[in-house]
Amino acid sequence: MTERRSPTIRRRRLGAELRRRREHAGITIETVAEQLECSASKVSRIETGHTSATPRDVRDMLRIYDVVGPESDELVQIAREARQKGWWHPYSTVLTGAYVGLEAAAGSIRAYEQQVVPGLLQTEEYARAMIRAARPDFTVAQVDQRVRVRLERQSLLNQDDPIEFWVVLDEAVVSRPVGGEAVMRDQLKRLATTAELPNVTLQVLPFEVGAHAGMDGTFTILSFPEAGDPDVVYAENATGGLFLEKNDELQKYIYIFDHIRAAAIHPDASIAYIAELAEEPLWKSRRKGSVWT
Repeated sequence: MTERRSPTIRRRRLGAELRRRREHAGITIETVAEQLECSASKVSRIETGHTSATPRDVRDMLRIYDVVGPESDELVQIAREARQKGWWHPYSTVLTGAYVGLEAAAGSIRAYEQQVVPGLLQTEEYARAMIRAARPDFTVAQVDQRVRVRLERQSLLNQDDPIEFWVVLDEAVVSRPVGGEAVMRDQLKRLATTAELPNVTLQVLPFEVGAHAGMDGTFTILSFPEAGDPDVVYAENATGGLFLEKNDELQKYIYIFDHIRAAAIHPDASIAYIAELAEEPLWKSRRKGSVWT
C-alpha cells in the first residue's frame, strides 16, 4: 500500500474541477442534468466526490462547458483513475472506503482521540478486543476483516514515503485496559516504540488539565500533498462519522487541535509516561470490585 493515488482523492479532485468549470461557464446543475438526461442530484454528487463519473459523463460535461483538447483529456484520465478499486475494496462489506481512501492519499494527519488508540497505532490483539466490544453485532468474520484492514493501514507510517502523523491521546486512552492487562501492556509498548519514528508525534492530554478545547469529541484532520486537494476533517461517531470540508469548519478544528496539543504533555515526556504506564499501569492502582456511582 505505497501508492498515494487513491481513487477516493482522485474522485474528490475531479468533482471540484468539474464544479469549477461549470461555475466559470455560468451553467446551472439543472441545465447540465437536462442535457445529460440524468438527475440534478447525480451531477451534484459527482461534483462533491460522492459518486464516480464515467469518462463519457466527464467528456460530455466538459463539452457543455466548452472545455476541449488536452484539458479535457486530463480530466477524463482522472475519471478513469477515480473508478479504479482501492486496496480496501475487498473489505467493503464491513468498511466504508471513504475515510480509508482519503487516509491513503494524505500527506499528514492530525488527530485527537478520547477513548481508544487510533487504528494506525493499534496492535492486532488490541484491535480485535476493541472491535468486539464496540460492535457486539459483528460476526467473527467481520471482526477479522476489520482487523486485517487496520493492520494494512498501518503501512502508511513506515512505507518509503510515510505520512506525518501527529496524535493527541486523552489520558483515558492509556488508562483503560482494553483486552485485559497483557494486551494493554503490549499496546502501550507499541505506542512508545512507534512514537520514536521521526514522522510520528504523540502526546498525552492529562486528566489534570480539566476542561479543554476537544471535549466535543474525537476528530481527525487530513491534509494532502497536492495544492488542489483541500484539507478535510473527519469527526467520528457511532454510525461512522462526518466529513467536514468548508473552510470555516476546517479552521475551527485546526484551532481546536492547536489548543489541545498546547495543553498536552510534551512529546518526549509523553513517550516516557507511556513507557512507565506499561510497567506500572494506572488500572492496577484503582480500586477493584467497587461500585462507582
